[in-house]
Formats: sequence, structure tokens, C-alpha cells
Amino acid sequence: MPLEDYQAKRDFDATPEPAGAVEPAAGALRFVVQEHHATALHWDLRLEHEGVLASWALPKGVPPDPRVNHLAVHTEDHPMQYLAFHGDIPDGNYGAGTMTVWDHGTYDLVKWGDREVMVVLHGGRVEGRYVLFQTRGKQWMIHRMDPPADPGREVWPGWSAFPTVVAEEGELPADLDDYAIEFAWGGQRLLTYVSGGRVQLHAPGEKGGPEGGELIGRLPELRALGLSLGVTELVIDGTVIVLGPDGRPSPSRLEERLAARSDSASRRLRERYPATLMIADLLWRDGHSLTALPYEQRRQQLSALSLSGSRSLSGSRSLSGSRSLAGPAWQVPASYPGPDGPALLAAAGQQGLPGVVAKGLQNPYGKASAWIFVPA
Repeated sequence: MPLEDYQAKRDFDATPEPAGAVEPAAGALRFVVQEHHATALHWDLRLEHEGVLASWALPKGVPPDPRVNHLAVHTEDHPMQYLAFHGDIPDGNYGAGTMTVWDHGTYDLVKWGDREVMVVLHGGRVEGRYVLFQTRGKQWMIHRMDPPADPGREVWPGWSAFPTVVAEEGELPADLDDYAIEFAWGGQRLLTYVSGGRVQLHAPGEKGGPEGGELIGRLPELRALGLSLGVTELVIDGTVIVLGPDGRPSPSRLEERLAARSDSASRRLRERYPATLMIADLLWRDGHSLTALPYEQRRQQLSALSLSGSRSLSGSRSLSGSRSLAGPAWQVPASYPGPDGPALLAAAGQQGLPGVVAKGLQNPYGKASAWIFVPA
């Protein structure tokens, strides 16, 4: 009974999933990759085999690079009707959450064994030779055997490749046409790495301060950024803030958030003092460093990202190609043309913000003299 485990785990009066039946192969072998927002975000790879869909859950998705393998957890066979399944599996059911078709197509079978499966996938997003191999029990790995589809793709080099720029204090530059203006928010400077739907945080230059896993534990609402971006790999530069009762950034509330020493304390403080990540720059995207690009191009790529929701922070016109984007716990505040600098500096003072930052439009990331902090 190839589908016995699948059917035993589900109540088909309560879930929209197909009960299904074994179907003999007809034509080219098919596959599907589904993005599954269940208890934890993952991607399900399903390969047509002997009338059913052999299935693996991939916590970080299909690897695009042969230098990095991804975990693949072997799960129960699914019926062929699952090739097109998408929708919401209700709470209380096995696999509860939203499932969408991320990619689909056909594949060539190279080898099918009990501990190793080798295929060539022909999909809209995934094209190439892959091997799945068992390591222990249901734990498998998936490895891309071909070079990356993007020949220029690199492996993320780690935090040391992104020395954080600190703005130099000064006055608004005379040549404002060559600059963009952003509000300075105060708060805690953070670099954020998102990969396979998972988020890592880094507080650069903070001696003895919270790092890495501790930071995301203290700011758990930022995990939703990974759910929003899916398989997109990014490094972003920003500042995390917590608003006070007057609607202005509150250093004391932020300090309390970052000082939490347990998950339960972080959850309680999250409800009382929710944090927001103010995203200002994009440093890495899908295997490519953007630090050598001019600020103007980095901001255009940042503004083009698919992030949930939008809202306007000001009536002032924004830099061409830029818009204010927001999600449940983050914002990409608009970047404004340099000539708006005096008005924005006055607005920062009125709103109780530290000031503004003028950034050279044509400067790469890493040139500190290209960023000028102007106190309000």
C-alpha cells in the first residue's frame, strides 16, 4: 500500500489535500517543488516514481550551488494529484499551513536506489543534475552536481566581508544634488543575513554585546523577514528601534529588549515593546556582493525587493525608483533627494529623531567619508 502512511496521517473530511490513488506513469516523469509555510518554513520536493510522488522536505530549499549541500528529510509518498496541490491546510491537521507551487516540470532519471537518487530536473526555476543521498534514517542530503546556473554566484563569505560603515558627523554638504538623505533613527545597528527563510543577526562593533543566535532570540519578530523572502539570500544593513509612548524611538525600551536573558522574557517584551528593523542598505543578494555598486543602485535593488505591505512615512517626494516598504516588523524608509535635506533635517528635529544621514549617490559601500551624519 504505497499511500498507506500518507492517508493514515490525514482526515480528508478536514483537509483539502487529495486522498489520491496510485497512477501508472504516462509520458515524461514529473516533479514539483512546493513552498510550505507550516510550523517551520520548508520546501517539499516530490518526484514521480512508480505511480506516486516520492517526497523530501528541504528546510532551506533546493541548493543553487554545488559547494553547499542542503538537508533533505525523506517523508511519506504522496499521490500524483499532489503535483498541482496548493492551498491552506487547516490548523489541527498534519502539515497545517499554506502550501504553494514554487516550481514544477519534468525530470530525467539517472539512478534510483534505496540510498541514492540521481535526477536531472527541468523546471522553470530549477534546471540541472541533482543527487539525493541518505546519511542516516530519514535524514538525506541534496547536492547540485552541475555548476551554478548563475556562473558568477559565490558562497556567502561571512560577516567579516561586510565592515559596517559609520557616518562621520558634519554639516549638510554643499553639493546636495550628489547625495541622498535618510532619517537617522538611533537604535541598534544590525546586519541581517537571510538564507533559506532563516534569519541571522549581527551587531557589528559591539564589544560584549549580544551576537548571532542570541540576537535573533531577543528579537524573535524579525524571523518573519525570512518567511517573507523565502529562498532569496540577502545581507541588509539597518537599525532596530523600539517606539516609546510618544511614538518616537525609545533607547530605554530597546535596551530592555536587548537585555532579555530568556526566550520567555523575550516573548513578553515583544508583546509590550515590539521592535522594528529600519532597513537602509542592501549588501548581498543571491550569491553576489553589492558593496562595490554605487549607493543609488543598491537602493534601487533594495526598493525592488518583494516585501509585505507598504506605507508612506512622509509627504516629501522620494528618490526616483525608491518607495517606503514595510512588513510586520520591518520598514524600508524612503530615501530622499539631496535638495530636500534642509527640510528633512528640520522634520527630524520636530519628530525627536537624532538627525539625518547624507549618502553619496555614486559611492560604494565601505567609504565612510561618503556618509555624513547631520545632527538635528
